[in-house]
Amino acid sequence: MLVVMTFCNKTVFMDLYQNFLSVIQQYVQPNSRLVIALSGGVDSRVLLALATKYQNEFHRPCLAVHVHHGLSSNADQWADQCRQWCLEEGISFYLEQVRLEKKGKSVEESAREARYQALEAHLNCGDLLLTGQHRDDQVETFLLALKRGSGPKGLSSMAKYTPYGKAKLVRPMLDVRRVDIEDYAYKHNLHWVEDESNQDTRFDRNFLRHKVLPTLNERWPHFAQSVQRSTELCAEQEALLDELLSEHLNRALYQDGSIEIAVLLNMSPLMRSRILRMWFGTQQAKMPNRDVLIKIWLEVALSRNDANPMISLPDGQVRRFDGRLYLVKQWQDLSYWQHDIQFDVVVALPENLGELKLQHSDTGALSKVALAGAPLSVIFQPQGLSATPSDRGHSRKLKKLFQEYGIPSWMRRRVPILMCGDQVVAVAGVFIDSDFVGQDCELVWDKSVPDV
Repeated sequence: MLVVMTFCNKTVFMDLYQNFLSVIQQYVQPNSRLVIALSGGVDSRVLLALATKYQNEFHRPCLAVHVHHGLSSNADQWADQCRQWCLEEGISFYLEQVRLEKKGKSVEESAREARYQALEAHLNCGDLLLTGQHRDDQVETFLLALKRGSGPKGLSSMAKYTPYGKAKLVRPMLDVRRVDIEDYAYKHNLHWVEDESNQDTRFDRNFLRHKVLPTLNERWPHFAQSVQRSTELCAEQEALLDELLSEHLNRALYQDGSIEIAVLLNMSPLMRSRILRMWFGTQQAKMPNRDVLIKIWLEVALSRNDANPMISLPDGQVRRFDGRLYLVKQWQDLSYWQHDIQFDVVVALPENLGELKLQHSDTGALSKVALAGAPLSVIFQPQGLSATPSDRGHSRKLKKLFQEYGIPSWMRRRVPILMCGDQVVAVAGVFIDSDFVGQDCELVWDKSVPDV
């Protein structure tokens, strides 16, 4: 099977598998597995066949994940068919069933978010997550970004490679036309499923695919190549801006992911907006539009000093504390969480907050004798509690102490509190109550999974 690619007015013939191979070899590492996002459509079915050939040639472990959205009456049949293909190809198969939470989002966006969240659960460090997007998908994505009024970042559309947490998201067929993928499937006797919703032109992408692009391609046969070139140019400009401004971002950025407002104040509005966008990128958050960025600056960064400003976004909230902006995730309420704790036994904290351990230590700051007076427990609810820190001479409410110790308001119910009966022993990493000061044990909070 030959795929014709046109670039700089030169025609190059490339075998579809060799194209796949050349992309994979750029990003694969010794410990990498290939994780295939297998929807069952022709694109992912061809991707499965190419990955199978790669697995057989290089003995590289491959697995396929099918996400069952439950949106079609045929969804169970599609899942069974994908399982059967993987069995025939010798590829490990995993089925993920998800429930969509729209929350003001379109069905397409909700399904996409649920799909990638399910796929991420199967990724190890260094893995390549392979998806089947091709050149025609790229054109559709470009036009959708144009419809939304996106800037160069949005118009750069999909990248062939994107860092994806501890793994890599790779689109090995992004330079290939849909017709060539279908031709490959026919010539290799591959079967695939047809999602009936792909014909529904109420969805924007389908409207472009069936109503708009055929006309554009008929008038301008090389329209797709031109769009591909524009996306690459936009991506190059974005990369150049990031390179030129990275030093400014690093000067404003703190280790906990917050960004200093005073540094941003000295920038021009254009540079400040760009730095804020780059900051969102470091947080792996969805990029806000221009109007939202302006609101973040005016209503959060520049609000009066005694305010507690906040703007809600799909990925959380932007808040201000101690002269810095924070992107705060949406968290589960831990007010009623409680767990007993014993010496030298690790307590796993909820919400990826790490581990807590009360251990014997000759250099500790706690007294084992004082801790023997009542059962020990860990909680996150500071309301109504008081303590006398060892460096203070009087008792105060935890609410006041958290303010004095500079703990942001949204973190005050995410710091573990060690209790002895109904008395506060310590707030992990902050202070020890004077009644429990000693030198034969200590409370260790291992924040192995940062969650700021």
